[in-house]
Amino acid sequence: MKSSSLPADAGSAPCRRPQRFARSGHAAPPVPAMRGTAAPGHLAFPAAWGSAGLSPTVTVPDVIRREPRPEPVLLPEPVPWPEPVRDKDGKRGLPPVDVADMRVTVLIPAHNEAKQITETIASLRRQERPPDQIVVIADNCTDATAALAQLCGVEIVGTRDNRHKKAGALNQVLDRLLPIFGPQDAIMVMDADSALDPGFIRHGLDYLAAGRYAAVGGTFTGKPGGGAVGMFQRNEYARYARDVRRLQGKALVLTGTATIFRAQTLQEVVAARRERRLPGLPHVYDVRVLTEDNELTLAILHLGFRILCPRECTLTTEVMPTWGDLARQRLRWKRGALENLIDYGWTPITRPYWGRQLLSLVGIVVITAYLLSLAYSVIWLGGIQISPLWAGITVIFMLERVVTVRQRGRLQMALAGTIVVEMVFDVFLQIVQARAFWQAAWRKERKW
Repeated sequence: MKSSSLPADAGSAPCRRPQRFARSGHAAPPVPAMRGTAAPGHLAFPAAWGSAGLSPTVTVPDVIRREPRPEPVLLPEPVPWPEPVRDKDGKRGLPPVDVADMRVTVLIPAHNEAKQITETIASLRRQERPPDQIVVIADNCTDATAALAQLCGVEIVGTRDNRHKKAGALNQVLDRLLPIFGPQDAIMVMDADSALDPGFIRHGLDYLAAGRYAAVGGTFTGKPGGGAVGMFQRNEYARYARDVRRLQGKALVLTGTATIFRAQTLQEVVAARRERRLPGLPHVYDVRVLTEDNELTLAILHLGFRILCPRECTLTTEVMPTWGDLARQRLRWKRGALENLIDYGWTPITRPYWGRQLLSLVGIVVITAYLLSLAYSVIWLGGIQISPLWAGITVIFMLERVVTVRQRGRLQMALAGTIVVEMVFDVFLQIVQARAFWQAAWRKERKW
């Protein structure tokens, strides 16, 4: 875990540089740099936030004071979206724009992320193409998250009566911002414990501006820490990134660690939910689900859009520090993915996802049979006696482990080659997956 103190560059001039919030048809003044101590006080917001209907003040570290409460926004009756023109592959694009004209707003939902938030903001300041606006969404924070973000000169918005965690926090801001965004706008959503590599935004905008892709996600590696469980996760993330590169960026999920969307993409998602063409209420994120990023990916794909996770868009993210934290995270991921597929049913889009779930189930059966055969040999035959079939499977598995972790160095390759070391982690994940299948089958209550 990172120290809660500010990094060396967090209080430097780049961190305090004023941001601009310009939109088509709006003449907004530059955003003042946020200076002062972390003591509670009111922060001034740019005038553009008022045009979006957001509160102009916030008490650090408390949530926003809405004084006075704004009148309800009366939206016009939705106009059905025209039938999109699709390419030969059945997919569709968006109108191309000049990348130089694109504007990027970064949204960082944060709940008690004081140890990570300054590193996250610093990674945005170091971008080869810096974002035009950085917004930290302080969601029911009880620590110094908002105060530290204030020192870095970014906008801070507090949630109001949010019971839906990350998805609800993002919806409260996106509901206000999307109506004023135009074709040149892009929205980046990233976790408060992630740090982007310098070229992420520049390369992501290049892909989005061409119009072929509606959203661009990142591939991630793990931050240091976590002991043995952290090491296993870093190896796992390295294998995932390798798989995405080999598939030329054709990832199955736009992860919440960091993804850039064309604003029009998210506007169409909201419209499709309103017209019941997609599940959920008319917001960007479906608050009923456990894995909002996976569900949003399925929504975008069902609208006919293309997505990409290019090799140029990379980042690091926090690893779970304990086995218990990891179990809860993976149980939520796995069960959430299953329930997302149940919500969408059997479609041409979900068929590959259902196939991966079937392979996961087969993996549980295979590894269980493998371990039972070893136990049988030890207990009943007095030693380990592996049949030629299992011996061949063992060799293939060993080679796969070694090759796929090669970028992590020789030490990790050697540990992977023993099989036994990483087998602990693999068995652990299989147990968690089996539990997720069980809970999904018996419709247990959805919990974070």
